[in-house]
Amino acid sequence: MRHRTVDPVMAQRRAAEFTTRSIKREAKAEALRLAMSMVDLTTLEGADTPEKVRSLCDRATRPLPTGFEPPLPRVAAVCVYPSMVSTAKNRLGDSDIKIASVATAFPSGQAPLETRLAEVRAAVEAGADEIDMVINRGAFLAGRYDEVQAEIVAVKQACGPAHLKIILETGELGTLDQVRLASDLAIEAAVTAPFSDSGIADGEIFIKTSTGKISPAATMPVVLVMLEAIRDHFDATGVRIGMKPAGGIRAAKAAIHHLVMVRETLGSAWLTPGLYRFGASSLLDDLGRQLLRQRAGRYTGSGDVPGA
Repeated sequence: MRHRTVDPVMAQRRAAEFTTRSIKREAKAEALRLAMSMVDLTTLEGADTPEKVRSLCDRATRPLPTGFEPPLPRVAAVCVYPSMVSTAKNRLGDSDIKIASVATAFPSGQAPLETRLAEVRAAVEAGADEIDMVINRGAFLAGRYDEVQAEIVAVKQACGPAHLKIILETGELGTLDQVRLASDLAIEAAVTAPFSDSGIADGEIFIKTSTGKISPAATMPVVLVMLEAIRDHFDATGVRIGMKPAGGIRAAKAAIHHLVMVRETLGSAWLTPGLYRFGASSLLDDLGRQLLRQRAGRYTGSGDVPGA
């Protein structure tokens, strides 16, 4: 694979341009609803309990307690540890909300491969629709790229029917050149391995910035570099890879800036939960506040937003 270089100054400048776009009121309301539909509502704490996960699922189903016309979208998924997948599955029932589970010794990825694969299989067996894996950053930073790719192939095989999101943990990679290389390696490994005769479907593979445990995470230049890797792969193969920025996106305004960047880099085809997600816990709060403000013409009390 040819290593592509990234001009960090140009990446910063280009990313900053997306924050200057003027958005009309009607388009903003549509963008807020779209962003809400793209949220992977997440709880990944050591203190997670079944009751906390059940509450998360209830909020995913009904982001705001007040009525809206047209009705507000549900979030795309809830994201939990493997031990909580069955709890989420029972609570969500036949809902169309996906259940995502972090796996592969999240967040460090520092466990024997067989242990990581067993965790993936257990999460899928418990009902996970999507697996968020972490790459072996130690192997990547040491230049053992074949090892990184072989592990991604093994995890994809362990996923079975579940979709795969590959976490690069960009805050540990050091440079935008490394972010681009990790993106290219992850995509190549996930889509070229012989999983099925039918090939890889659009959105079956995502690349993801961060575990949310390391800062910086989903900065706009980093996300832009990853989007460009996705664009170049699509131009070469026609396969659409999904994208999930996670870590640090808390404000509705920032989410809209990201949607502008997606549209101008990849096109409107990616403006769907099937191809773009926000990994977040607090973003949903601000999206709710902004939608309530648009409807009422003023900011409402914090109690009107369940998570606030």
